[in-house]
Parts: sequence; C-alpha cells; structure tokens
Amino acid sequence: ARGFSLPLQRPADCGDARYFDISRLACGPCGAHQRQSAGGSSCVCQPGYRMVSSKSQSSINCEKCPENMSGVTQDGWNCITCPKGLTSEGKCKCLNNEILVERSIDGVLLDEALCIHCNGSEQSFSASDASGNRCVRCEQTFINVSKSCECSSPNILAGGLCFSASESLPPKGVATVRFGQLGITLTSAWFLKNLQSSASACWLYSNLTACQALGNMCVMNMNSLSSSSTDACGLFQYIYFNTARLGTVHSIAFWRHNLPWLYYGDQPGLASQVLEANNFPTIFSFKGTDKDVKLQFIAASFDAAGNFLKWQNLEGGILQLCPDTQTKLNAAYAFGTTYQQSCEISVSKILLDFANPIFYDLFLEYNGDNGQQYLWAVPVLNLNLQYNEMFVNQGSNMNNWLLTRRFFLVDTLSGKENDLGKLPRVIRVASKITISIRLVSHTQRGTIYPPLLTIAYKDVLVQNPETQSVMVSFSVNYEMNQSDARIQTDIALGVLGGLAVLWSLLKTAGWKRRTGSSIIDLQTILKFLLFYAGDLANVFFIVTVGTGIYWLVFFKAQHFVSVLLPLPSQEEAFVTYLACAFSLKALQFLQLLVSQLTIDIFFIDWERPKGKVLKAVEGEGVIKSAAAPVSIWRTYFIANEWNEIQTVRKINPLFQVLAVLFFLEVVGFSNLALMDSSSSLSRSSESYTAPWSRILRFGVSAALWLAIACLQMIFFSVFYERFVEDKIRQFVDLCCMSNISVFLLSHSCFGYYIHGRSVHGHADTNMEEMNMNLKREAENLCSQRGLLPNTDGQTFQISISRKMRLHYDRIHEALTRKRGPARLLDSSANIFEQSTRAYNTMNKFLSSFIDHVHKEMDYIVKDKLLLERILGMEFMEPIEKSIFYNDEGHSFSDVLYYGNEAMLLIFDILFFSVVDLGSQSFVLAAILTYLQQEIFRFIRNTLGRKNLASKTLVDERFLI
Repeated sequence: ARGFSLPLQRPADCGDARYFDISRLACGPCGAHQRQSAGGSSCVCQPGYRMVSSKSQSSINCEKCPENMSGVTQDGWNCITCPKGLTSEGKCKCLNNEILVERSIDGVLLDEALCIHCNGSEQSFSASDASGNRCVRCEQTFINVSKSCECSSPNILAGGLCFSASESLPPKGVATVRFGQLGITLTSAWFLKNLQSSASACWLYSNLTACQALGNMCVMNMNSLSSSSTDACGLFQYIYFNTARLGTVHSIAFWRHNLPWLYYGDQPGLASQVLEANNFPTIFSFKGTDKDVKLQFIAASFDAAGNFLKWQNLEGGILQLCPDTQTKLNAAYAFGTTYQQSCEISVSKILLDFANPIFYDLFLEYNGDNGQQYLWAVPVLNLNLQYNEMFVNQGSNMNNWLLTRRFFLVDTLSGKENDLGKLPRVIRVASKITISIRLVSHTQRGTIYPPLLTIAYKDVLVQNPETQSVMVSFSVNYEMNQSDARIQTDIALGVLGGLAVLWSLLKTAGWKRRTGSSIIDLQTILKFLLFYAGDLANVFFIVTVGTGIYWLVFFKAQHFVSVLLPLPSQEEAFVTYLACAFSLKALQFLQLLVSQLTIDIFFIDWERPKGKVLKAVEGEGVIKSAAAPVSIWRTYFIANEWNEIQTVRKINPLFQVLAVLFFLEVVGFSNLALMDSSSSLSRSSESYTAPWSRILRFGVSAALWLAIACLQMIFFSVFYERFVEDKIRQFVDLCCMSNISVFLLSHSCFGYYIHGRSVHGHADTNMEEMNMNLKREAENLCSQRGLLPNTDGQTFQISISRKMRLHYDRIHEALTRKRGPARLLDSSANIFEQSTRAYNTMNKFLSSFIDHVHKEMDYIVKDKLLLERILGMEFMEPIEKSIFYNDEGHSFSDVLYYGNEAMLLIFDILFFSVVDLGSQSFVLAAILTYLQQEIFRFIRNTLGRKNLASKTLVDERFLI
C-alpha cells in the first residue's frame, strides 16, 4: 500500500508562490519573480515583470520592466507606459467610458498606451463595452431619455437601463427572496441588479424579455401574493392590473398581452372550473386499432433573463432529476402507467448541472378535428405558495387552490447575496413533482380532465456541497373519483354485515340448544361475539376479494379507458378491511382449535368374549374360570386411525402453496398486479416496471388461491377419493370391520355417532375368517351395516337429553379422576384398576344405550328437515328421548380439519395476503404461510393426541 500512495494536495493548498501540477497532482514551485495564476495550475509573472519565454505552464522566465515603462501589456509579454495608472495586476487602466489601446491598427506595439474616449455625441452615441476593449452603441434607453450615453440626475439608472424621472415608473421594488422553510429572507444579488430595471422596461417599453424576466423573478419568489408588498410578484401584479387595455392572448383571460402567464386568478371556485369544467379533447384507449396511450407533454423553456430557449418534449426526461435509461424515462408518459422515481442527489451535482435556472410553461399537445395541432395549458399547484400550503394541509377541496403556470426545477440564482460568481447561500430544489391524470366520472370512452402538475420545493442552506444531498421524486398518477366505489363497498358491508348478525344469532341459538341451556349469560354473549367475528371476517373477505377481482378484470381488460386504479392513499380502507378480515378470521380459527381439542370421544367396543379361560385369583391361591379377555388392539388401532385423520384436509397444502407461487413468479401472473395498462404476463428487464397495486396484488393472489383450491377439491372429490383413497369414509368402514363404534360429543348435548358394530358378530378373528366375512358381505349373505335394520346409515348427528348427559358425566368423572387432586383418589385401590372399571362401565353404558336398554334414556332415529340442514341447528329439543339424525354426509368431520376446509382456506389466503402486503414479496408470503400451516398442524396433532388419550384411556404411547 505504501508503494502506491501519494499525498493529497489541492490547488488551494499551494499558496501564492507555488502552482498545482496537473500531471503530478501535487504543488510545484514557481520561479523567480513569479506567482500562482488565477486558475492555480500555472505560474505568471509578478506585477512589474514581463514574460521573456514560456515553454509550459510552469516553465517561464520573467524580467523587470524599466522605470519609465512600469506597466505590462494585457498579454504579459511587453512593457508599456501607462498614462492613467496601473491595476493590481500591474496592467494599464483607463477611466470609465474609455477603451485601452496598446497597439496601432497594424499591430505595432506603442511605447505609451492610449485611453481613447468613446464619442457619446448625437452622431455616434457610443460607449465602451463591458470589457473596455471597444466602443459600441450605447443602450437605447440612454439615448431616449438623455440623448447621450449618460444617465445623469434626475434620471434613474437601474440594471444598465436609463429611465426618465418624469415618467410614471412602477413602485420601488424590494429585492428580497423569502425562503420560508429555513426562515431566511435575504437580499438577492440577481434581484438587486435586475428587478427594478425589468419591471420598468416591461412597464414603460413593453419589453418582452424584461417582462419574462420579471415573471421569472416572481416564480423564484414562489408566486407570493401580498397586496402590500412590492417584491417581484407585487411588481408583476401592478403591471398586470394596469395593462388591461392591452388585451389578452389567445382569448385566455389570465394571459395578458406582453406578459407571461403566471396565475389563473384567485376567485373562489376557479380551480375546480379550470380542472373539471372542460374535458381534454382526446379519447384514450388501452387496446385495439385506436390505441392512443401516449401523453404528448411539451414545454416552452426560458432562461432567467427572459430569453426564449426552445420547445422541449418531456419524453427526454426533462423533469426527471434522477438519472435513468431513456426507455424508462419515456415510460413516464405512457397513459395508464403509474410512474414513480426517486433518488438522492448531491448538492455539488445540482450546482454543477443547474448553474443557470430554466423556467417552463407546460402544455399537453393534441390534434384537433381539422388535423391542426393544439396545446392545452397544464395548471401548476405550487405547494410552497403560502396560500396553497394552508389549504392543502387542511385537506380543503380544490375550490380554494390557487393555480399557477410557470415553474422551475432548480434555482441556484436567487439565493446569491453578493458576487454572482460565488456559491449561493441558499438553493431551492423541486423535491417532489407529481403529474395527476384524472378520469372523467362515468366515462366509457377514455375521457380525462386536464392534467395537474403538483410541485413542492425544498430550501437547502448550502454549507458543504460535497456532503449535502437532496431527496427528489417524480411521479405520474392516474386517478378517478372513487366515491361511487366507496358507496357500493359501504352498502355491501352494511347489508352483508347485517346478515352476518342474523346468522350469528341463529348460530348462537343453535349452540344454546346443543349445550342444553336456555339462559342468556355472559358465556352466551361471548359465544355470539365469536360467531359474529367469524361471520364478519367472511363478509370482509367477500368484499375484499370482490374488490380485488373487480379492479383486476375491469382495469386490465378494458378497451377504452373507463376505470383507473385507486391511488395508494385511496387503498387504505381496503387494507383496513383486509386486516380486519385476517384478525377476525384468526380469532375464529383459534376458537375452532380450542373446540376441536376439547371434544369428548369414546370408542365403544362391541366385541364379546369367546369362551372362558382359567385364571389365578391374586391373594387367594385358587384358580377360577373367567371370560376370555377381549383384545384392546382393535381399539388402539381405531384410535391411531382417528389420530391420523385429525388434520387431513380436502386439499394438499404444500401443493397449494407451491402452485400459487409457481403461477405468480414463474408464469408471471404477478405482472398483472403492476399499475400499468398492460395485461402481459412477461416484461422486459429493460422496460420500466410500474409500482405494485396492493389491491391488484391481493386480487391476483386471492384469485389464484381460490382457483387452484377449487381445482384441487374437484380432483380429490371426483377422482382421488373415488379411485385412490377416501380416508374419512374408509375410517367408517374400518370401524365396522373392527366392531367399534365412535361416540363424539362436540357440545354438552350434541355430537356425532359412527355405528361400527360388525354385522358378523365378531371382529377379533383370524385372517381366514375375516376374508370369509368380507366375502359374505360382498355377496349380501349377511345383514346391512346400518344402526336400524335393513339400512346402511352408519353416521349420525346426535342430540342427547340432559338425563343422558348427566349419566355420561358421572361415569366420565371416574375416567378422569386419576388426574384429579390426591384427596379424591381411592388410596386403597389401584388407579389403573379404577380406570379399567370406569372404561368398562362407560363401554357397557354406551353400548346398552345404543341397544335401547335404558328406557328412561332412550332415543329415536329421524331425518333432519331441510331447513334444519340449511341453518345448521335442530328445532326439536331432546327432553325425554335423545334424537339420532340420519347423516349421509359424514358430518362428524366437523370436529376435524376436513370438515372446516373453507375456513382454513380463507385463513391461509388472508395470512398469505397480509404477509405479502407488508413485505411486497410473494416468495416470503408463501414460505411463512407454509410454516404457519405446519406449526398449527403440529399443535393440532400434539394436543389432539393428548385429548384423545385423556378421553378414551388409550395410552398416549400407543398413538403413533
């Protein structure tokens, strides 16, 4: 590193006796009688010395001039006598209105320099130019006022112009500029030099350039409006109101003849008339042969002195301060494409690139019916104008806005206080520029209102340009009146929300009946709120999905432009609805988990002992005959199968996530969520990429989720479950072959029953007998499997009486007593023996209940009414007899994931969408969605296994 390093030196570090060697990037010494040049990169002779030879910037020789010729010529090579003194650099000087002559007309050097006075008489009217090298005709105002080249008192000299004291001049101008963000008011050197002269020349002589320059100074002063001030805008307004006799330009009332068009006027309601009274006379479309998707913006540009520069097309990136490719810069003006660009620019680059401010009058070009090209003036909303700043910050409507016309990007001129060549004290930068395109309400033919350019400036106090920077942005927004959409959304939410209340009340009434309670208590209110949370989540989901798909279809598929996407600020209500849907659905999902993890379940074993066995009686030393034990392995087997189907779903969650991600990122459906008019699934890497629309992102992803899920459910229900495996129906068959019924209680007095009693009497048999039984059943040589004779109905919804429930609870209490306090346990008996006796008691009780043994707790079997099926509730209350409702739909899956697929799918969609809206990443959303699926599946399996072991006395070690 030491071998390739060098000291850092700047020209300013070299001092007067050294120069900056540009080849060595270091300071070098000047020779004798030499000093550093003004530029710092060469040496020049000291005053009183002439240059004898010069081989390079640093290799020169100097010699002293004789006493009688102490001056040096302008080129530094010769000595000369100076009759009127020397400058600080040792060169000749002349008086005002004289020119310096050092050589004769044929180039011969004079011994003594001449100072020739320019003839200001009537014959010539000449004066020296700014450099003092030649005589030129003096400014016309001097001639008009004094008939000479002098502007003597009482005439007024201002800005190099001469004005007669007898003429009616505009008021004395105030050459100050207000930088409101910094709280600084400074006297501008540019204003001090040019304000009064520009105003006077514009007022007296209708000088077009002077009028433009005065207008530019008003724009640099942020179009300030004050009737008592005589700043640049005050002088402009004075001339504007006193030249009404001159007429208007192009019949535009606000455009005075000879003056630039700066204001639209400050009458109340004028802004809304300008922006909405007339439609822009061009029809825009997205597709078809009439395709017209380019906004032809064009600007008239002026320099600070008021000179017209040229017409400039905005497609060249004129208004975009951030550098980018030409293709992406031009994309800003493609109709329907929301454009956003922002970057940070150093102050040093701003000072270098925008040394001279340029002012623009913006127009939108269009073709008339006769083929003639016309221009439509684009109004400007300057947010730094104090009048506008007050109303915009208050959220007032456009009726109170004051629209202007002319604007600039960077002002590095008005902030200079003294020498115009030095750095300005303050610069003003257009930090935010927005072009707003608004669609005419209820249009079907792509008609828009006149565009609006909104601009905000930032005042920067220049201290260290190399380290200071400014954040700038440029955007083109497309908007339309969203009030109709908001009203329709509110109506949908109101109607569906009201229906959700009624539906939740019905659910609560059904729940009260299933719990066997008729008292409205706090638990009932909480249950209603939980039901309402789930139903309201569905309402928000329906509204948001409908909204997303509506904008996706109607915006992307339209021919003539009739709808435009909501702006990001207008999407806040949609995001709020989506957040509410997710929060409420998450609450419903957690309530579902809790309810499924606390169900009561028992496996009724119908198997009876085959014969007797001899068994030694412990403690008595004798052998007695006892019934042969029934194998518990069938119960363990059914318990394991139930444990496995707890989290089975109607779709494959992993395939669902991967398929959605594949279509979004690989196929390119994500490109449909861009805020542009293109419906293409592929985009070029070189083309501009519009910002994402949150509504479209949700619409695209939700549509894909629903479409893929529907296809999966159709595939599984039509093909897979019919020809490969149907775990739910196979579980019912397995129960029948195992001679075990399943008794489920999801509520206090409501549940499900799977009748698994074998038609063969025994299931604990060998393979040969098992195959024989299956053959006999296939050949209809045995009875049917149904609970009732000659029926096949094996699954039921059951509504049990309070008496039946109380009896069940008394036996169940003995089942769970081993987990209770020690004082309640029978210390003299073995805990496992108590559990076994309780298990046998429950098995005997439930089997006898199914066999109608208990006449006081009997039941009837009936079909549910259609309305009962639709409402999901029971009209009859089981007062004396329990009721078994025939169920061909295997509704016991309601206590499993399988029967709640719709809720799980909606929760997954909402989770995916919320993560995506927060991160703007479909990949991250897919990963986190799959992770939450696996986490909740693990929780459901783990806690469900514990509940199963607790309620059925199946040792958890056998649940694998």
